[in-house]
Amino acid sequence: MMKDLKLPFVLRLAMVLISILAIGYLAKVGKGVLAPLFFSVLMALLFLPFANFLERKLRFSRTISTFSSLLMMLFFLTGLVYFFSTQLSDFANDFPILKAQVSKSFNELQIWVSKNFHLNFNKQMSYINQGIEKLLASTALILGFTVSMFSSTMAFFLFSALFFIFILNYRRLLYQFIISIFNDQHFERVNEGISEIQKIIKEYISGLFIQIIIISSLTSILLSLLGVKYAILLGVLTGLLNVIPYVGIIFSALIACLISFATGGTHTLFVLIGYGVIHAIDGNIILPLVVGSKVKINALFTFIGLLIGEELWGIAGMFLSIPFLAILKIIFERVEGLQPWGKVLGEESKPHKPRKKYKITKKITLEEKE
Repeated sequence: MMKDLKLPFVLRLAMVLISILAIGYLAKVGKGVLAPLFFSVLMALLFLPFANFLERKLRFSRTISTFSSLLMMLFFLTGLVYFFSTQLSDFANDFPILKAQVSKSFNELQIWVSKNFHLNFNKQMSYINQGIEKLLASTALILGFTVSMFSSTMAFFLFSALFFIFILNYRRLLYQFIISIFNDQHFERVNEGISEIQKIIKEYISGLFIQIIIISSLTSILLSLLGVKYAILLGVLTGLLNVIPYVGIIFSALIACLISFATGGTHTLFVLIGYGVIHAIDGNIILPLVVGSKVKINALFTFIGLLIGEELWGIAGMFLSIPFLAILKIIFERVEGLQPWGKVLGEESKPHKPRKKYKITKKITLEEKE
């Protein structure tokens, strides 16, 4: 038996830092392959129960079940791309009018401020014009990122579809590979860990999709009742951006308030209040019910993950960074020696409290996930 080498702390720290830098460099260089690969892994985990159902209950072959799952995924993605393409084309046609309305509304606001607060007209005009240009540029930039992610990155979807086929078709081979890495005496522990990780990740990804649907519906209803133009587009955009914690809801609220102000201005405050209420409902009711707290990442590492994800993979990295951190947290908590890393990624431990229950009807009661 070989003795364990006890290296100096400085040397171990240097090796860790070099490894992190090497992994970051490879992730940056391999963006075109790694981003769709990780996305396809998440989609494969989401569609795995459907593929298993086709094989076990309907006696489909592995190839047919894989391509059936692929068709369902492509149908969903195509519908999403078509929706954003049509909605954003209408928005692009109205954008010059919208920009003129924003400028007019801000000019009227500026005149009111000048009369009531006796501020210099020229300075106000200069500040407001600069603010309008930056705000409109930011709005166009955010929408441009959304369009590029869902409609113009054909290579991303092509690679994702190919990876999706291979992962589903060779899932048992990949499973055997992971099992064979470890010694035989650890088989039961490794097998149990893989099953638990797979289950939690599937629940997490499914919960995110449910959360997107609920937030999109609530936001669309709110904006429709307030008479905001492009209510459905803004609602779906809010649901998708809400996957990015803290940042997403701020960007979507900014866009909705800007469009509301440009098309009337009387309900802009109500839009802002409504977004705050929806965010509170999401954080206190929807998120605990459909996602749970087992994979909840604290705000510090969420923000760090968003910055690193955007730096490495752009806007797609911001969306994928949160599921990636959740997967890392699940793995760290179940690997000996890495538990402290799993704890630091999560929320601060609190005294045990009974899970909240929400009674919908006499027969239906929803309970928070752990």
